[in-house]
Amino acid sequence: MAAPRKDTFPTLFVYLAFLASLNSFAFLMDLHYIRRGTGRPLLLVHGIGGSWRSWNTIIEALAAERDVIAVDLPGHGESPQLPGLQSIGTLADALTSFLTQHDLLGIDAVGSSMGARLVLELARRGGVLGAVVSLDPGGFWQGWQIPFFYHSVAVSVKLVKALQPVMPALAGSAVGRTVLLPQFSARPWAVDSQQAIDEMHTFAHSPAFDELLDQLAHGEVQPPAPKGSITEPLVIGWGRQDRVCLPSQAKLALEKFPDARLYWFEQCGHFPQWDQPAEATRLILAATSRQAFTDASIAQARPTKASASAGPKAAAVGAALALLAGGIWLLSSRQKRSRNGAAHPTGRANR
Repeated sequence: MAAPRKDTFPTLFVYLAFLASLNSFAFLMDLHYIRRGTGRPLLLVHGIGGSWRSWNTIIEALAAERDVIAVDLPGHGESPQLPGLQSIGTLADALTSFLTQHDLLGIDAVGSSMGARLVLELARRGGVLGAVVSLDPGGFWQGWQIPFFYHSVAVSVKLVKALQPVMPALAGSAVGRTVLLPQFSARPWAVDSQQAIDEMHTFAHSPAFDELLDQLAHGEVQPPAPKGSITEPLVIGWGRQDRVCLPSQAKLALEKFPDARLYWFEQCGHFPQWDQPAEATRLILAATSRQAFTDASIAQARPTKASASAGPKAAAVGAALALLAGGIWLLSSRQKRSRNGAAHPTGRANR
């Protein structure tokens, strides 16, 4: 019997590595999604801790005119978590693989929060998306805004996880939503109850949440797209009352994406699809149809007077935000004490 050739094992190793790369590539494309409507395809990309259901407030209105494809990002909803690093870069790679598999390269896209950052990154890369609408994108914070974002969201999610046994009842009531959602909505009591229940569930059960939150706050800084490099329509929408991605961050977003047009949602928090669903729908359809539009035509009539009950509700929101601020301070203090203890592990023994 002939002896095995000396190059058998290296060849086998290369072959196995090739198979592993194929399996990894296929895994990246294994995203759960729903598809509704007919017309020009439109991709919806939710934010951290969300799912395709994050778009429930506007998906039917969009599907009346477009072929809507709403994905669950890796580690969210019904999509499996990616192996290895969870970051904007790896999620962008996964979305690109998904679009390639389904012959959807060049699709128009809308993103919210982390998803808004993702569609901006894919627009910067080029050749992946068509027209893009980015709603309150994360990642344009600087200085003190970084710990503010990280700790405020971390405290909110810890609270959401602790309250899961009673969450349906809390999120199902206007009072409960006012306490739970003031960071995310300018009118938390008015958020659809089922929307709030769904979102609070996925926030608590996303296995990728903690790592992605850390990556968003402390990971790679968003690279810029030079002026003239993005030729498809690009609109960045921002809520005037966004308490997650502060409105002042829009300036840096435009500096990094000078081809973008900025649109402001009045009386709106972090999720325009929650607080101003009809207005968000008009903006998305106008921008992705490549038709000229004015801000006034998108905003249309806005209420000019506060309702009689706005005062007590605003007071409740203020109290909830104060509670959140106290949680941030407490978490920060504990982390400082933990770091100090780690820096002096023998301090107590030396007394």
